Amino acid sequence: MSSYVKDLIDGIKNGRISEEEAEIMLKKAPFVDIGFAKVDVHRAYRQGTPEVIYGAGKTAEQIRTIAETMTERGQDRILITRIDNEKAEALKDLKGFTYHPEGRIGIVGDMPEPDGIGTVLIVTAGTSDIPVAEEAALTCEALGNKVERAYDCGVAGLHRTLNHMDQIMSASVIIAIAGMEGALASVIGGLSDCPVIAVPTSVGYGASFEGLTALLAMMNSCASGVTVVNIDNGFGAAYSASMINHMHVKEDKR
Repeated sequence: MSSYVKDLIDGIKNGRISEEEAEIMLKKAPFVDIGFAKVDVHRAYRQGTPEVIYGAGKTAEQIRTIAETMTERGQDRILITRIDNEKAEALKDLKGFTYHPEGRIGIVGDMPEPDGIGTVLIVTAGTSDIPVAEEAALTCEALGNKVERAYDCGVAGLHRTLNHMDQIMSASVIIAIAGMEGALASVIGGLSDCPVIAVPTSVGYGASFEGLTALLAMMNSCASGVTVVNIDNGFGAAYSASMINHMHVKEDKR
């Protein structure tokens, strides 16, 4: 529960806020119109996770204003995806801001303690896939998951994959990230007993078609339990992995 909702409930309990005032505050709560954007401050109540700022296409000043609006409404951790070094430099004085260049991720606030069912394992075929993997890993960590990384484990050297069997067999969710022909997802899917989320990357030579070959290969995986997100979408894979890894939280609330 966010600090905004807690303050509202406490205010009603101790008489500081009347029922009429609370009703008005709740009516105003779903979004904040800041002119160039409508900040969805109710998303955490609907989906369990607050709105994430997609940084690509936004100016640093727009990102700053959105982040400050979220902070004012009680959001204590803000994830900002797809920002480059130039935008990060312009945002460095934003209170609580930390930039992770390898994943192009900015985070306002501290990382939470992991509270998921188990571990999310991030596996890449090659080192060229690491930027997408770090986007996934940092997103998972910011959403309260324990994360392990196993990088450069592509099937061109299958012994590298098999070297991580203990991690593969003990993970709660695996994110398999690969470009080229995208074979890693099928191999991981055939070795694990948990959901596997495949992420095709735009890494590869001409006939890889900027990730389309890997995307189609992963969608046609012969291994059961493999689902696929869009090309280079580390964030989307991480969000889904976090939802899977937090199903016990929903169960506990019933």
